[in-house]
Amino acid sequence: MPKRIAKAGNTPQPGRLRIVAGKWRSRLLRIAEVPGLRPTSERIRETLFNWLTPRLAGARCLDLFAGTGALGLEALSRGAAETVFVEKSRQAVRTLRDNIAALQSTAATVHHADATEFLQSVADGKFDIVFLDPPFAADILDDLCRLLATTPILANGARIYLEEDRAKPDVSLPEGWQVIKTKNAGNVRFSLVSVVVAE
Repeated sequence: MPKRIAKAGNTPQPGRLRIVAGKWRSRLLRIAEVPGLRPTSERIRETLFNWLTPRLAGARCLDLFAGTGALGLEALSRGAAETVFVEKSRQAVRTLRDNIAALQSTAATVHHADATEFLQSVADGKFDIVFLDPPFAADILDDLCRLLATTPILANGARIYLEEDRAKPDVSLPEGWQVIKTKNAGNVRFSLVSVVVAE
């Protein structure tokens, strides 16, 4: 789903997404011409994936509100085993699929779906890392976290990435979830959350 607020950080050129590191380092990919669509900035991605480095190799990732696919593609570039992308915009989905084909990746699956409906229906295995980066104006992170906490798709010790408007109150986290890293960049607050799944 497109972002409605511009992100902080550097952008290589209009209409292009640059993979920061890994096997696709410096590859430039197209960004769909969807109003307001912006990738998570390179600066934020660099910090986030430094946090995630010990857990990326072989990880199964879920990129909700995938948009440009910046987070999920960066994860694959850096060693994740699989990323499932979920995106509501048909145009963004087409561009994301084209970019995945250009990268010749067989580890990516793209669902053209609403994120909430996807979470209510998915039942295919466990995810080690989930990227939650909805449009800031939607104000749905609290609801998404509660929904994720009630689904059977999180691996024990999973990491959840949250990206939100720093002017808004912190997300109310479900029981067993704990913020382990957080940082601000421009108008963005981004955090990494550890999840303990009740047996």
